[in-house]
Amino acid sequence: MDAPDTLSKLSISNDAREMLVRAREEGIETVWDRLAAQQPQCGYCSMGVSCRNCAMGPCRVDPFGEGPQQGVCGADADIIVARNLGRTVAAGASAHSDHGRDILEVFESLAAGETSGYEIRDEAKLLALAKEWGIEAGDRSINEVALDLAEAMFEDFGSRKDHVGFLDRLPEQRRKLFEELSITPRGIDRENVEMLHRTHMGVDNDYVNTSLHALRTGLSDGWGGSMIATELSDVMFGTPKPIKSRVNLGALRVECVNIALHGHNPLLSDVIVQAAHDPEMVALAREKGAESINLVGLCCTGNELQMRKGLPMAGNHLMQELVLLTGALDAMVVDYQCIMPAVTDVAKCFHTEIISTADKARFAGATHVPFDPKRGLEIGKQIVALGIEAYVNRNPDRVRIPAGTMDMMAGFSVEAILDALGGTPEPLVEAIRAGKIRGAVAVVGCNNPKIPQDHGHVTLTRRLIENDILVLVTGCAAVANGKAGQMLPESADMAGPGLSEVCKALGIPPVLHMGSCVDNTRILTLAAALANYLGVDISQLPLAGAAPEWYSEKAVSIGAYVVASGIFTVLGVQPPIFGSQNVVKLLAADLEEVVGARFAVEPDPEEAAKLICGHIEAKREALGLPFVATDAAPADKVA
Repeated sequence: MDAPDTLSKLSISNDAREMLVRAREEGIETVWDRLAAQQPQCGYCSMGVSCRNCAMGPCRVDPFGEGPQQGVCGADADIIVARNLGRTVAAGASAHSDHGRDILEVFESLAAGETSGYEIRDEAKLLALAKEWGIEAGDRSINEVALDLAEAMFEDFGSRKDHVGFLDRLPEQRRKLFEELSITPRGIDRENVEMLHRTHMGVDNDYVNTSLHALRTGLSDGWGGSMIATELSDVMFGTPKPIKSRVNLGALRVECVNIALHGHNPLLSDVIVQAAHDPEMVALAREKGAESINLVGLCCTGNELQMRKGLPMAGNHLMQELVLLTGALDAMVVDYQCIMPAVTDVAKCFHTEIISTADKARFAGATHVPFDPKRGLEIGKQIVALGIEAYVNRNPDRVRIPAGTMDMMAGFSVEAILDALGGTPEPLVEAIRAGKIRGAVAVVGCNNPKIPQDHGHVTLTRRLIENDILVLVTGCAAVANGKAGQMLPESADMAGPGLSEVCKALGIPPVLHMGSCVDNTRILTLAAALANYLGVDISQLPLAGAAPEWYSEKAVSIGAYVVASGIFTVLGVQPPIFGSQNVVKLLAADLEEVVGARFAVEPDPEEAAKLICGHIEAKREALGLPFVATDAAPADKVA
């Protein structure tokens, strides 16, 4: 059995540690074991100086000047690192934007009356979006308006426009800056294709030029594909409002059929929720000996349902193998993104059925049930029935569910935040002016087994709220903070006096759950709304972003569009760029003069908090707002 101090190096969560002990007892390999087996990882790859973009390679250059300084084609470290970074951004932007396309396609089918199990649940938001996109509603039916909106949004994926539609939400000065830098995102697919073209051998060999297009590619995601995904999900499934929920493996119930919904796309999971409440399915579960059907969430599919329905969360990215180790999960339904191929191996040790649903994301060893929105509810019932049948094979002697859950609150869409403020940003602006709220920080991103699970998210968030900084969270960071008890109205007691006062007056937590990882676009929208209200650029606001435990290419795209939008961003995991000091200097220093924001890398969340607090105070000072020294940002440390 692992000693407690060893387990603390893997996760700060008690339920995770309990399942890790079980994994060792039963000889079941997990993500942490596979990471250990990979040591030492390739130093050339870690520094970004290996290249396999053509068959003259693979090549590598020596960042220390002792070995080859150029690849076969003549590319040096600057070119290779910039190429690799650009391709990483393109992959991440493609993942989120393809998610947006999937949502858009079903939205169009819904408007045409060709789906089963879907409806337009927020007509007011649909009409607001139509107005924003210049579509007249008049006396036409809601479906006619929806069809026109779908057609207009599909145009954003092409290459015949001069900018993506949602870019009009930005302050005018930011849009002009994009034009001057030639990084205005013209089309979602266009920028991704051009990024791959530029990084082909013999095309773009200027590391600055390549890196700037990487920002443009990220912007096509943040202000394009991801924003389409978020806005249309609200229209189809409802715009989130504050809602109570629970988190931890204790959300599993021994007396029920337990089905976990894992991945990122809410299209299928929404109809599975409907199917799980269908009297026919409930009756079948009871016939097989269960009391009812219990659904839990993992990763961002779970976040989507938690935001709208209060679905309890079993955990975030690094919990997906551990939930199987409880022996109580009857089915794991997966769509795409962040799903480890290893889940099918772990599931073989138990009775759990792994059910894949996306044709673009097949898993060896899983039962594949292709998703078809025309038969959405029917397919939802088929999947729930598979979970019920698996329940019959559960071995009660192997069930080990960690006790207890943590209460949390989710559902903070931009609309919900503005509603809490009385429909206008003014109260938030006034609280910032008065210094009760010093600023706001988005703490987002994944889990990475290189960092003790949730430690970066929870520690950084705790230090920020202690210093009167409002924290906005999405994705795995939201789940981490929920597990830590930092996302309840009572959690205001953890915050500094100013933020605590504001939160108690509004009845909200100091850490606001804004959704899944595509929903980082809600944070962009809120930042743009504040900047437009004040008549300033986003880069002038006391805002910052942080990804303490990121691992995914999607996180790199998110970082690109957040920084390009004018928001300073701190990364807790070192990106593979340090083989080129010129690229490092560009991203960590020179971008400040170009787009008004930059990246920083700081793996220690305590130090990251000091860095961010110093940045917040510098922005406040530039706006003429009062400075109040704190433990995290003493007067002599403000940068």
